[in-house]
Amino acid sequence: MRARLMPTVTEKFQKAQITFRRDYAPDLWSIRIRPDERLLFKPGQYATLGIEREGQVVERPYSIVSSPVEDEIEFFFELVPHGGLTPLLYNFRVGDGLLMRRQAKGVFTLDDKSGHLRHYLVSTVTGVAPYVSMARTLAHEAANGTPVNQELVMLQAASRSWELAYREELEALANRFQWLRYIPTISRPWEEPSWKGEVGRVEDVLRKYLDALGLEPSETTAYLCGHPEMIANSKGILQRRGFPKESIREELYWVPKKDRVSA
Repeated sequence: MRARLMPTVTEKFQKAQITFRRDYAPDLWSIRIRPDERLLFKPGQYATLGIEREGQVVERPYSIVSSPVEDEIEFFFELVPHGGLTPLLYNFRVGDGLLMRRQAKGVFTLDDKSGHLRHYLVSTVTGVAPYVSMARTLAHEAANGTPVNQELVMLQAASRSWELAYREELEALANRFQWLRYIPTISRPWEEPSWKGEVGRVEDVLRKYLDALGLEPSETTAYLCGHPEMIANSKGILQRRGFPKESIREELYWVPKKDRVSA
């Protein structure tokens, strides 16, 4: 049975309707929604989506994929089979409604305080979402004549290539703009003999490009988004390389083990 929007609209929530859906894999999909009121946010921030169920709103935060200049808001999901919200969202289609909090939040935005002009953006699967928002925003500025004096090195990792959502878009942007370098990598190349890109665990590839591109702590801010194990391992690599705490930004999508919060 298709889910329907319940009538709960308060000072915290507004209604939104799904206008687009794309499935990348059996457990990965994106949607675009059109809220009743425009949501103000910065690239890298998140919005909280909700569904009313049994008189209560089940809600979870999700990083925003779209740029603030876009009319609709885009999200990228991974199905958590026993999660509180993604199993419900998984059944939603174009035309269905949901709830969204009126305010976006989060501090996982591009560093504009340190003076660093190089940004090393590392992600696993859905962790690419905030980086797409950043890249789209800079691309919009560049296309409208605003010089981009920053460099983005984006490393996106997944087990298989079809889990690298937004790869075609990011490759196209990297080919168009010199300020973006995009590096996709997969950790199970034996399942895809035709894959010609980088292979290996994200931590190993992260280390490789730290050296190959000369991403020095004195001029680079690193960003880690996605799987908590990847974040912990990558943070250790960066710290051993000399990156101070303030030059490493983290966005965990869940808390591991017994403290884990379902998505």
